[in-house]
Amino acid sequence: MHRGPGRVSGGCQRTMALHSVLILFLFSGWAVGYKQGDNVTLYVNKVGPYHNPQETYHYYTLPVCRPEKVHHKSLSLGEVLDGDRMAESLYHIRFRENVEKKTLCQLTLSEKQVDELREAIEELYYFEFVLDDIPIWGFVGYIEESGFLPHSHKVGLWTHLDFNIEYNGDSVIFANVSVKDVKPVPLEEGAGAAVGGVGVGGGSLTVTHTYSVHWFESTLVYSRRAERLRDYSFFPKTLEIHWLSIINSLVLVVLLLGFVIIILMRVLKNDFARYNVEEEGGCDDLDQGDNGWKIIHTDVFRFPPFKSLLCAVLGVGAQFLTLATAIIFMALLGMFNVHRHGAINSAAIVLYALTSCVSGYVSCSFYTQINGQRWVWNIILTSSLFSAPLFLTWSVVNSIHWWSGSTQALPATTVLLLLGAWLLVGFPLTIIGGIVGKNRAGSFQAPCRTRNIPRQIPTQPWYKHTIVHMAIGGFLPFSAISVELYYIFATVWGREHYTLYGILLCVFAILLSVGACISVALTYFLLSGEDYRWWWRSVLSTGSTGIFIFVYSVFYYRNRSSMSGLVQSTEFFGYSLLTAMVFSLMLGSVSFWASLAFIRYIYRSLKMD
Repeated sequence: MHRGPGRVSGGCQRTMALHSVLILFLFSGWAVGYKQGDNVTLYVNKVGPYHNPQETYHYYTLPVCRPEKVHHKSLSLGEVLDGDRMAESLYHIRFRENVEKKTLCQLTLSEKQVDELREAIEELYYFEFVLDDIPIWGFVGYIEESGFLPHSHKVGLWTHLDFNIEYNGDSVIFANVSVKDVKPVPLEEGAGAAVGGVGVGGGSLTVTHTYSVHWFESTLVYSRRAERLRDYSFFPKTLEIHWLSIINSLVLVVLLLGFVIIILMRVLKNDFARYNVEEEGGCDDLDQGDNGWKIIHTDVFRFPPFKSLLCAVLGVGAQFLTLATAIIFMALLGMFNVHRHGAINSAAIVLYALTSCVSGYVSCSFYTQINGQRWVWNIILTSSLFSAPLFLTWSVVNSIHWWSGSTQALPATTVLLLLGAWLLVGFPLTIIGGIVGKNRAGSFQAPCRTRNIPRQIPTQPWYKHTIVHMAIGGFLPFSAISVELYYIFATVWGREHYTLYGILLCVFAILLSVGACISVALTYFLLSGEDYRWWWRSVLSTGSTGIFIFVYSVFYYRNRSSMSGLVQSTEFFGYSLLTAMVFSLMLGSVSFWASLAFIRYIYRSLKMD
């Protein structure tokens, strides 16, 4: 169902862009105090299909009661990114003053408008209002399917809303809307019948919208009102078994890590005992009459091809590792809650720009260590490795949202703001980090020197091929987060409010630990086969976790959600692909540094004169 964007004034976009720079306002949590009789503003926000969370349209694109001049609320950057478009409504709500069936407006709907409402109701459109930063949800209308022969298909419009608002002292604690004991106005095909005694004629339908307001005293303090919203169940709840599932996953992962570490250490102990017996020669004599990882000591530190791309992957991976850690700790500090619309979006944008210096520093520093010469190209590649796919994906998704009239389409001023943040903050910080990394880079610490002529690599069995290592190295980290991944998807692509950030931190730490341990184990098996091409292999082995995550996203879309349509599907798969890329870069970076530390350790531990 497509909504034209021309029906909402352009002043909304200008106002939102001017105020979106005030990002820190998102983290303010003081209570608004009201006196009895004070006006409590109710904002209308958006509507959209119940099963497509990211397909939303401005509330006033529907033929509903609206003021003559629409005044929009000043929005933060995070709210704009979240698709919010709040505007003042005709509802007059005063603090602690009950209202009974007050007329909102009377509308005469044309046949086209009736069909538009019917289509919205049949697609299970819900609306979202906002009162004192509390979201209020309800359905636009009512649909009933009954009987087989004859089949009955009834569509009705809710024209009366009961607002139930809870308060404590001078603060609003909670609000919701109810249609209990209210009969919907039937929307017949063609709108040609009388409705409830209201005059109908000429293909039009006249309806009267009314509302009631009821205030209830609550014992819940303002600082805990987020708990009340979390307990509300307009959208389905799926997080009840969270703790049990996570504990089960943690036990399996700990057993897996223990198994890998114990086996690997026992094998290494035997290797050291064998290789260090009666060593009389130096480094260059170690390859006489032996095999295994010791024999390739003169090739294991041979620098890989595509050095600039490898360093860019390591740099961007380190950036996302820093960003993810910062987001989780900010959440643990209580900086994100259900009443701060889009706060996590704003934080992610700001942190992505600020942590660009990390990617530049790590990439250019290591590029200099491995004798890279084109450091300017390396900085450009690092800055565009993720931002270019992000911009391409966003362009496609945003164009489809703009074509459909969705509120998820960003205004031009917000796009310029984000582009300016990258050009004026992100890219310069990448350059500064790269310059600092280049100047502070030391020499590459290799325990053994590398010969000029590379050693011939023997034919490897099938289970040591890259694709097999990618399957093993990607599946095990994915299995460590598979349970938590469902809840994250339910939060991002559903209606859940994620609050168990302590568990998320534990799972994140376990993910990194599993990735590092599996990478070390696979690297050892690779070197044991006298294959010294571990540089890219270590990145790809656990970096392939992103592939499993994208495959899981396809499974989630088909079997765990009811999403459909071009708009929702494009956004889901586009951003799921970017999410998989983020995990690949992050885990690839972690596994590489773990493998490098492991290789330096084992070759430094050999007795070499």
